[in-house]
Amino acid sequence: MSQPQQITVLGATGSIGLSTLDVIARHPDRYQVFALSGFSRLQELEQLCRTHRPQFAVTPDEASAAALQRALRAADVPTEVLAGAQALCDVSAHPEVDAVMAAIVGAAGLQPTLAAVEAGKKVLLANKEALVMSGDLFIQAVRRSGAVLLPIDSEHNAIFQCLPGDYARGLGAVGVRRILLTASGGPFRETPLAELEQVSPEQACAHPNWSMGRKISVDSASMMNKGLELIEACWLFDARPSQVEVVIHPQSVIHSLVDYVDGSVLAQLGNPDMRTPIAHALAWPERIDSGVAPLDLFAVARLDFQRPDEQRFPCLRLARQAAEVGGSAPALLNAANEIAVAAFLERRIRFPEIARIIDEVLNLEAAVAVESLDAVLAADARARVLAGEWLNRHGR
Repeated sequence: MSQPQQITVLGATGSIGLSTLDVIARHPDRYQVFALSGFSRLQELEQLCRTHRPQFAVTPDEASAAALQRALRAADVPTEVLAGAQALCDVSAHPEVDAVMAAIVGAAGLQPTLAAVEAGKKVLLANKEALVMSGDLFIQAVRRSGAVLLPIDSEHNAIFQCLPGDYARGLGAVGVRRILLTASGGPFRETPLAELEQVSPEQACAHPNWSMGRKISVDSASMMNKGLELIEACWLFDARPSQVEVVIHPQSVIHSLVDYVDGSVLAQLGNPDMRTPIAHALAWPERIDSGVAPLDLFAVARLDFQRPDEQRFPCLRLARQAAEVGGSAPALLNAANEIAVAAFLERRIRFPEIARIIDEVLNLEAAVAVESLDAVLAADARARVLAGEWLNRHGR
């Protein structure tokens, strides 16, 4: 029997990381945890190290690393604890690692994900911001290194499953007319527009179908999540923004669809559980049990669809515009959104002001061509400054 694949899980204490570890634990003959990283939930990271006994764990700083190391030594757990951004890159590119789950939320995940790509790893991409920010640089690195890039977002994983194996020849060459990216519409799909000024972070995080972290839950409520996914889909599948259409599907049973020129529309269906795309990507091109219950179509009973209202969801419009402009625009969009969402979660702004901040940043800072990672990071930093200035003027 071959040796188990060695897996690094970046963002192990988040919802994607925990779901990944659940799938890994179901197949100890196939997978072994090599490294785990955590940011703020360090007690949870300690428990995960006790359970999975990885070679390495990574925390944000030396103080937290020392505290975790003491706790693990006291429990006779042999894990070595590292600290900082470079350590994240090291455990992603380590020669013994076979695959990396890139599940760190936001811009912080860009550099370790790129490190895994440049080392030619099998990269399970749950951090959409990495691809949104660096776009062409990221894809060129994949091609140059021979890394295998597999999407974990349920929508992109569904598209990947519905496309032919040779889709890299070009969507037109394989007969694809358009990609239909499904969205639940989040918790505010039918909320009267006037009431959106008063919604709370708790309401925004109460997603009707998925269990997710707070940042991505707010993105789902604003549909910025879908906007970022639109940009990601363009890079993953070499599509123009006009070839990607967003469709609100409240049941979250159809995860996305591909429309072909002959009139065929292929869809991937399943229960809303992230273990399905995680298991698909871990085992690809094979299939393994994910622990997800079979889909009961009789219980689902109906499937509904509607067009998104851009008056209700201005973030979706802003993301499409950034995709069309290209260059540094998606990095500006993403950074402004991260600052705005954090401010909303801290109750410094109202929900509709998320889009207002992003719009102002995109209007103030012209997009430029992106030819290096430094240019991406400069755009990211500039957008954060501009968003912070808006907060200083208008935030509570």
